[in-house]
Amino acid sequence: MSALASDDYDEFGLLGDNAAEAGLKLSGPPLVARRSYEVGDGRSVSALAWGDQSPELVFLHGGGQNAHTWDTVALALGRPLIAVDLPGHGHSDRRPDRDYGPWRNAEAVASVLDQVVPYKAVRAQGGTPALTLIGMSLGGVTAIRLAASRPDLVRRAVIVDVTPQVNDPSRTMTRAERGAVALVSGPPVYESFEAMAAAAVAASPNRPRSAVERGVRHNARRLPDGSWAWRYDLFGERPPGMTEFTPLWEDVSAITVPVMLVVGGDSKFVTEADVAEFRRRLSALRVEVVPGAGHAIQSDQPLALTRLIEDFAG
Repeated sequence: MSALASDDYDEFGLLGDNAAEAGLKLSGPPLVARRSYEVGDGRSVSALAWGDQSPELVFLHGGGQNAHTWDTVALALGRPLIAVDLPGHGHSDRRPDRDYGPWRNAEAVASVLDQVVPYKAVRAQGGTPALTLIGMSLGGVTAIRLAASRPDLVRRAVIVDVTPQVNDPSRTMTRAERGAVALVSGPPVYESFEAMAAAAVAASPNRPRSAVERGVRHNARRLPDGSWAWRYDLFGERPPGMTEFTPLWEDVSAITVPVMLVVGGDSKFVTEADVAEFRRRLSALRVEVVPGAGHAIQSDQPLALTRLIEDFAG
């Protein structure tokens, strides 16, 4: 059995491997802790808090992922930030209605941010919290909703490889083009950690096997019978309309803060027509294409994404 399948797994004990793979030098153990925030109805949202100061950046992962997908980017940035486990993902509670669309997600993230930073004091002085919001895929459409509905919480927004048109039913992609996203359509439970990791490695042929296995461990839990299940709650029947994101185009039009759209050079999730529509609705949009990256740019080209975030966030 893989060492990653050990019951004494330390979620922060693997960060040295992230740094080594990216060529980053650590002066000591990173300052990062898991925190929990009540978001109503007895539910809580979990997040990774990096650093010991008020966060400058907030990261939202994609569907079927969790906050650890940003580990290498967080290490490279070296800035105070939080990476959120969206509802129904990672260590965050599941919703009884199983609605994990961007509208409910944005409400939960807003509740977290209201607790993380003393916004009332900042707003009382006529200011805006110096937060850059970064969201990928499901986290990206959540960021669109949050930037439009709560501009008081966001100063800048980075949308990673997604637009409201992403789930257009007229589009088709092969399983290879979907990459790790295809795992959400696969079995929710595997007989062993090795079987689960093998499925993820097969779906991510351009990433180091060690990195994929590490990501699987962050995203899986062992069941009492010894089998392994994904942490996210995306299998089975879900509310109708949850993945119909096109109404968010109106939110794009309503955004008043600077926005950067980052597209994977090898990704099929964002088309030229999507970018054109984004630009039509947001004329000041900054668009960047990352060569050698698919949908999950933070995994395929984390340092390139880090440089773009640094330049945009200031």
